[in-house]
Amino acid sequence: MRRRLFLYSLVITIPLMLGLDSWQATRYARLESQLRKLESEQRDWLESNKKLIAGIAILGSAERIERIALQELGLRKAKPESVLHVRVQRSKGGLDG
Repeated sequence: MRRRLFLYSLVITIPLMLGLDSWQATRYARLESQLRKLESEQRDWLESNKKLIAGIAILGSAERIERIALQELGLRKAKPESVLHVRVQRSKGGLDG
């Protein structure tokens, strides 16, 4: 009786373990595929980010801004004697003065 019970449990356990192994292998392959896809997407985002940062550096350069101000907008640098400094003192009484 014990021997039959042992054989039945082996007959059930071995295919169950093989099925579990197959399921784990399939799951692993699917997760690995998703990982490769996400890593590729991350590389694309990093490359795009590098291009955008380079574009910001080019567009924000002082030389470019000065050239646009002078050539396209007709602006000129102010002379030091024509600059007016305004100082505002805070009142000690709070919001209304």
